[in-house]
Amino acid sequence: MHSNSILLGDLQHIHQTLGSRRQRFEGGTVLVTGCAGFLGYLFMNYLVHYAEELGIRKVIGLDTFLLERPRWLDDLHSKYSKVLTLQAFDISRDKLESIPDAAQARFVLHMASIASPMFYRKYPLETIDANIWGLRHLLDFYKGSKKLEGLLFFSSSEIYGDPDAAHIPTPEDYRGHVSCVGPRACYDESKRFGETLCQVFSETQGVPITVARPFNNYGPGMRLGDKRLPADLARFIFNQEDIVLYSDGSPMRTFCYISDAIAGYFLCLLHGKFDAFNIGVEKPEISVSKLAEIFAGAGRDVLGYSGEVRYAVSEDKHYLSHNPQRRCPVITKARTVLGYDPKILVDEGVHRYLQFLAEENAAHKGA
Repeated sequence: MHSNSILLGDLQHIHQTLGSRRQRFEGGTVLVTGCAGFLGYLFMNYLVHYAEELGIRKVIGLDTFLLERPRWLDDLHSKYSKVLTLQAFDISRDKLESIPDAAQARFVLHMASIASPMFYRKYPLETIDANIWGLRHLLDFYKGSKKLEGLLFFSSSEIYGDPDAAHIPTPEDYRGHVSCVGPRACYDESKRFGETLCQVFSETQGVPITVARPFNNYGPGMRLGDKRLPADLARFIFNQEDIVLYSDGSPMRTFCYISDAIAGYFLCLLHGKFDAFNIGVEKPEISVSKLAEIFAGAGRDVLGYSGEVRYAVSEDKHYLSHNPQRRCPVITKARTVLGYDPKILVDEGVHRYLQFLAEENAAHKGA
C-alpha cells in the first residue's frame, strides 16, 4: 500500500488540530456507519493510521456498499486487520446486536446517508431510511450506555434550503427555507427530522449526541464518479476534456477542504452533548464559474490540463430543481465552543485534491 504525500499531510493536520483532546480515544472503540463514503476515507485512514498512538482498541466500519466497495477500504483492512473490523451492514434494518463489540463503543459516527444529489435522487428511500430509521436504531441501541461518550450525527447545510439574502452567511439558528416535496426533499427533510430525533434522545434519554452541518466539503476521498461539482470538475481535468457547467455558473458557495472539515467533525464528536454546529469555511464565497476556473488553473499546474470552461443545459430536468443560490456558513459558534479553525482556502485545497488524485493514479498504474 503506497503512501500518498497529500493523504499523509492531511492526516497529520487532523492529528495536530485535535491536540490534547485526542487522548479521549485511549482504550476506546469507535463505530463508523457509512465508512466507505467520501468522509469515511479520511476518518478511517486517520483512525487506523494513528490507532496505536491514540490507544484505540478497535475501529468498527459498517456500510451497505450500495454505491461501491472501495479498494482503499479493503487495503486498509488488510494492513490494519488487528484494529479494523469491516461489515456489510444496513443500519436501518440489520441488528447492531449482531456486531461484536458494538455495545463497547465509546464514540459513534453516523454518516451512512447518501449525500450526492444524483445518487440520493436515485435511492430516495435508502437515503430516508439511513437518516431516520438508521439513526433511530443507533439511538435505541446506545441509550443508557455506560461507555458511550459521543455520538455524531451528520446532518447537512441543506437543512437551510435556499436562504434569503438576510440569512447569508447562515447561522445555526436560521430555521430554513426548505421544500418538503421535490427532488431534494428525501435528503433535506430526513436530515431535518434526524436532528429532531437527536434533540429528543438527548433530552429524554441523555444520549451524548452532537449534530454537524457540513458545508460543501471536497478533497481526497471524493471519487471521480461522485457526481458532486468538485468531483465533476476533477473528472473533466483528468480526462483532458473541456469543463462543462450545466448552469449559468452563478450559484455561490464556500468550499471546505476535507482535512479541515474532518478535524471539525472530530471536535464535534468529542463535544459529547447536544448542540448543532456549522462546519465549513466562511470565505471566500465564490461562484461555480470561479471554482471551475480555479480547477482549470490547478489542472494546468498539476496535470498539464489544456481544456477550457464551457456552458450547457443538462438533459436532466431536475438537475437544478431547488438548488440553493448561495451557501455560506457562520462558524462563530464552532470557533468559540469547539476551537474549530479551518486553515486551507480553496486555491490551496484544489491543488491538494488534484495532486492527491495524480499520486493515486500513478500508484495504481504502477501496481
